[in-house]
Amino acid sequence: MEDRRNLVDEYKGMTNEQVFEALEQKRSELEIAIENVSHDFNVGTIVRSANSFNARAVHIIGKKKYNRRGAMCTDKYLKIFYWGDYKDFVQDQRERGREIVAIENNVPEATGLLDKKFVQKTTLLFGSEGEGISKELLGEADDVRLIESFGSTRSVNVGVAAGIAMYEWVRQCVRK
Repeated sequence: MEDRRNLVDEYKGMTNEQVFEALEQKRSELEIAIENVSHDFNVGTIVRSANSFNARAVHIIGKKKYNRRGAMCTDKYLKIFYWGDYKDFVQDQRERGREIVAIENNVPEATGLLDKKFVQKTTLLFGSEGEGISKELLGEADDVRLIESFGSTRSVNVGVAAGIAMYEWVRQCVRK
């Protein structure tokens, strides 16, 4: 029977558990955090991109559930953690020596992503297009970056922004 899942050939014919374990053996150090993203499709898009870049984990802060359809079943191949309180998430990150890099374009302290020098143990933090990242969690970030815009639009969709930031981390930290 033909395996019709959206998998690279290397994983065709494997069970979901086998795919997860195979990916687990070569995970990157990148982790992703999502706070206040209200559109399920955006969460799903970020989860799918995290899988594409073989992120170590995805952290969803606040919201407990999302419609997984946008993730196209890629959530089966990732560790996803739910945090009811941002303080618990931050404590976890600090205990594990991770740098939290917020991607937020609507705050004066944000500087351009083009100039960022990433470290291996990075967690990229994204918020809702409307609300953004909460002030409390943004205050806990080690760095705040924005994705420079060269046209008339102030920003890109959060799912697109996540993909851009993940790619830049991979470009710097994996493809040396």
